[in-house]
Amino acid sequence: MTTLEAGSATPTLATRFARLFLVTGTGGRYPPLLTAVLLLPLLVLLLFSFLYPVGRMLVGSLFDPSFTLHNYARIFIEPLYLKILLRTLWIAFAATVGAFLLGYPVAYGMARAGGRLVFWIAGCVLIPLWTSVLVRSYAWIILLQRKGVINDILIEAGIIEQPLKLIYTEGTVILAMTHVLMPIMILPIYGALRSIPKELPQAAANLGAGAFTTFLKVILPLSLPGVFAGTLMTFILALGFYVTPALVGGPETLMMATLIGQQTTVLLDWPFAGALATFLLAVTLALTFMFRRVLSTFGGFDNV
Repeated sequence: MTTLEAGSATPTLATRFARLFLVTGTGGRYPPLLTAVLLLPLLVLLLFSFLYPVGRMLVGSLFDPSFTLHNYARIFIEPLYLKILLRTLWIAFAATVGAFLLGYPVAYGMARAGGRLVFWIAGCVLIPLWTSVLVRSYAWIILLQRKGVINDILIEAGIIEQPLKLIYTEGTVILAMTHVLMPIMILPIYGALRSIPKELPQAAANLGAGAFTTFLKVILPLSLPGVFAGTLMTFILALGFYVTPALVGGPETLMMATLIGQQTTVLLDWPFAGALATFLLAVTLALTFMFRRVLSTFGGFDNV
């Protein structure tokens, strides 16, 4: 072996660096060290913004100051807290269903629209999403309060004589949450609908299927991954919603997030607030796991 061949056989510093950071491994995957470097900022952010606060909250709920399960026992002993949990689940479910029923036609129209129309529809979806939740919630107060826009129109039209109670009700909370969360439902469905090849509905029409049959047999099944993704995100966000229920809801529509806020800011009972938050997190994770198990029965939705 010549000196040149021996030198070429010895990996240089640049070659070792390339193997560690630049060259992809088997199957196009990155080397472990490069993968770790790329994931490090996300892991640090996850540690300090989620794991550390949740850990402190869990420790505070279990040690008050010594180890105790009293804070968690209160959730099951006093019927009020389970009632609030069931109300939270119901309102989150109703808002998710409403967002789907109103959002799917919008996503379908965006997917089928062409030219400038799709940009106008997308603007109507994205501008509310970019607007503060606080602003959108106050808009509902202006519309629905006793001297609001809707009551003034009904009184001036002679339909009613006294203002209706349109705000601080369960229906108002569901309506406002549906409006706020609807863009979260629309965007995944729109992405799924856009990925459907145009030839498939045309082939169904050529085979004699009508518009409704084509939608039911072709378009809707192929858009289910987007439906499931939007439904899951909307439902999880609705479980922890705070601003909108606190503004447009009342004592009869108290939800878990509002209850936790009262425990921390009004009653200053941080251990019990930590127990409520941990319990809500556990319920959310359990429902998410059950939802994914249901999706697995359909098959083909592993990435949802």
